Amino acid sequence: MFIAPLNTDLLLSEAEKENLYLKLIEQINKDFNLANEGIDFPKSISPNELKIQLHEKIYRLIQYKFAEYLNLLYIIDVPEDQIRKLDGSDIIVLSEQVTYLILRREWQKVWFRNKY
Repeated sequence: MFIAPLNTDLLLSEAEKENLYLKLIEQINKDFNLANEGIDFPKSISPNELKIQLHEKIYRLIQYKFAEYLNLLYIIDVPEDQIRKLDGSDIIVLSEQVTYLILRREWQKVWFRNKY
């Protein structure tokens, strides 16, 4: 049964521990490209750098390209109810929380594909 890690750091360390970190990067690249938000994280990117760059990308999308941001969430299949629960008063905090939700959904896809 899939149990999502509680935060981004735990999620990334679990992906590394299960030797699925590269698959996670591939899934992120694939879904961002499907949403026409070209992103190409190299396989050599560190988990911390991935977290920082993804957070910056989400921040810029929310700030400057909101329609594209919503399209990305739809393509990745981030649950709408989880997005609605977030407090949008601080865009930096919001983008950090959305980054976690995106990573969690991408990790779920990779995890299920590996297990079943």
